[in-house]
Amino acid sequence: MAKAKTAEQVNGKKFTKTEKSWIMYDWANSVYATNMLAAIFPLYFGEVCRAASAASGTNINNLTLWSYGTSISTFVVAVLAPILGALADHKGNKKKLFTVFLVLGVVFTLSSAFTADYRFMLVGYVISHIGFSGSCLFYDSFLTDVTTPERMDRVSSWGYAMGYIGGSTIPFLISIVILVKMGMTNPLAHQIVIILTSVWWLIFSIPMLKNVHQVHYVESEKNLVRSSLTNLWKTAKEIVKKKHIFLFVVAYFFYIDGVGTIISISTSYGSKLGLDTTGMILALLVTQIVAVPFSILFGKLAEKIGSIRILLAAIAIYFCICVVGFFMGFNIEQSGGSQEALALSQILFWAMAFLVGTVQGGIQAISRSYFGKLIPAERSNEYFGFFDIFGKFAAVIGPMLVGIFSQLTGRDSIGIISLCILFLLGFFILLCGRKTLAQGAAAAAKEE
Repeated sequence: MAKAKTAEQVNGKKFTKTEKSWIMYDWANSVYATNMLAAIFPLYFGEVCRAASAASGTNINNLTLWSYGTSISTFVVAVLAPILGALADHKGNKKKLFTVFLVLGVVFTLSSAFTADYRFMLVGYVISHIGFSGSCLFYDSFLTDVTTPERMDRVSSWGYAMGYIGGSTIPFLISIVILVKMGMTNPLAHQIVIILTSVWWLIFSIPMLKNVHQVHYVESEKNLVRSSLTNLWKTAKEIVKKKHIFLFVVAYFFYIDGVGTIISISTSYGSKLGLDTTGMILALLVTQIVAVPFSILFGKLAEKIGSIRILLAAIAIYFCICVVGFFMGFNIEQSGGSQEALALSQILFWAMAFLVGTVQGGIQAISRSYFGKLIPAERSNEYFGFFDIFGKFAAVIGPMLVGIFSQLTGRDSIGIISLCILFLLGFFILLCGRKTLAQGAAAAAKEE
């Protein structure tokens, strides 16, 4: 175990330069999540695939290609995360690996603006997604380097809050204006949005590159690969052996799966029910705006009443969100899709969007910071690598539950309410293990 020279003193209320620079990377990278993963690039990719289908006379299924591309990139990062984490924990490696993945993500995002071939676009998307996810892995693990355990909740929460402003609101609105002015199907408009995404991501990453440094590390050995793999195996055994860490990652596995599923299927669910598309987009924009102050509030509340209590409250709210989603669909199913039912369900969708905004950023931020409190700071990358695996592979169960229950019952509303299972499991694991978690966090803080 080794530690660099004394880190900045962060006992005051104001953020240090290092903390601000770390927070700024959430502002930088969130534009990729919004424009490339969720909202704009998937639509552009679909248009390019349809044009290629018409020109070639063959059926090019953009949804299938997009699903495969997303699965490949997610799988690659999930498998590599612990290995990369073990390498990054050695002295001087964390910043280098972060920079490699950042450049990889920015360059291949930008490349998609200069091709009209769906195959090259798909390859660019897969590699840029790997770059984005990899940079986020190292970014998360830098949390233990930029602040103290007492301030992690606050710093992590502000990161998510700035991400919602910097990636999910400001550049997203600029992108919508560009598309509306130039035409929603205009290739040039989409290319400009992709360039905007790349430039925004790179420019606002500069503070992170300049001011954030690896403070905690393990000393490098001659055989770096062997040492990294040895440490990786050691970390895997420690996670299972240390009851408090194991309890938390298992609980996280369940509840974060429910969170991710709600994020990914909300618009599809609304569209399937026949809700107004414009209304849904506006409601989701409200989600991003509401998430900003509530992410900050979660950090403050966690400092006062404890992280576990905040996480339990957030999971309970997500349970209520599932119930609202169920009534939204049940109302339409029972009425046969009447106009009155659709109008009421549109209002329920807005209610659901608002509720999601109150907890979406907070639950992710506090989960990240609380995990950071439980682990050894000098091996944060290894531990966050496993943390990332749980988050990535958790994305399988939720959509599967929705699909199975919807198919078996013939009701989409039953599929949505089935997500309550995930939140209940996560809730009771945290509730029953809260004493063990508290003791583990206290012991980790004392050791640090």
